[in-house]
Amino acid sequence: MQLIIATIQDQDADRVVSNLNEQKFRVTRIGTTGGFLQQGNTTLLIGVEDTEVSLVLDTLRKESQRRTRYMPMATGAAPNGMAMYNYVEVEVGGATVFVLDVDHFEQV
Repeated sequence: MQLIIATIQDQDADRVVSNLNEQKFRVTRIGTTGGFLQQGNTTLLIGVEDTEVSLVLDTLRKESQRRTRYMPMATGAAPNGMAMYNYVEVEVGGATVFVLDVDHFEQV
């Protein structure tokens, strides 16, 4: 058995979870916040048999979109002390996925 931990963007979460549920996968959904962009994410916990890992990964690849965002980056200060910013293009989205071996599982 494997535990898949997948962090995806909030705007992809409903679509991903719905698709996984249609395939009869049980999903635990946890609201999280990314450290770099400080934006909402969703972390999914999905327990699957070894043979099902590729099905879940295929769904995550298909349903988790990569996007381009423009983030302000401080470049210095104006003479009046106000911060000056340039916007930097950052690619976000997709899925960050960990697949872990499960030594023991039981439902009580």
